[in-house]
Amino acid sequence: MKRQKNDMADAEAICEAVNRPNMHFVAIKSTDQQAVLMLHRARDLLVRQRTMLINALRAYLAEFGIVAARGPHKIRELLIHLQDDSCSVPEVAQSALQSLIRQMDGLEDEISRLDREIRTWHRQSEASQRLATIPGVGVLTATALAATVGDPALFRSARQFAAWLGLVPRQNSSGGKERLGRITKMGDAYLRKLLVIGATAVLRRAIQAQTRTGEWVRHLLESKPPRLVSVALANKTARIAWAILAKGETHRTA
Repeated sequence: MKRQKNDMADAEAICEAVNRPNMHFVAIKSTDQQAVLMLHRARDLLVRQRTMLINALRAYLAEFGIVAARGPHKIRELLIHLQDDSCSVPEVAQSALQSLIRQMDGLEDEISRLDREIRTWHRQSEASQRLATIPGVGVLTATALAATVGDPALFRSARQFAAWLGLVPRQNSSGGKERLGRITKMGDAYLRKLLVIGATAVLRRAIQAQTRTGEWVRHLLESKPPRLVSVALANKTARIAWAILAKGETHRTA
């Protein structure tokens, strides 16, 4: 046991860790990869801000009895009421609401611009285009994976890559007894979110698909809840993505 924390003790600990044979090192990203990931982070921030504005508009309009179904595209149905002559919202309140609407429109324009930038980079990246052949992996997920995972050789296997993303069960085993809990949620939360969202979309089609994946999904759904199955499918997608990056191939439907 090493006592006292100081620069010398920290340097000694780093030197000791570097010499360990089983240490996992992080790949150094290029400036191009960092730039693409910055596009993703900026887009994610703007989407969250747009969601905040939509929720605020819904809450304010609900106070005057104006409601609509959930979803970003449904907010436009609410805003139509503000343009009606019979609108029951006072002019003072309409002024405040119009301010929020202008901000939301500006955010949507910026999100669209960032989407175009991401698609442009996708068309220039061979790895991203190969990843996009996987069901449930769109342009956003493919570009995020290609920019984040610069060198797939840093992972010994596809399972280690899935574990790095936090898509494997948390282990609490002892005395020869295996106890597996929920997923660890370690690693990159943004990539994990994209993979789970994509897997959830694929799940609806996979139930009817006459493929090995469809059969596997139907078998899981017999005893597991849909959300757990979508996470399991995201784990499978992550493993396929690692194999495609490591072998330089494209996805083949099974």
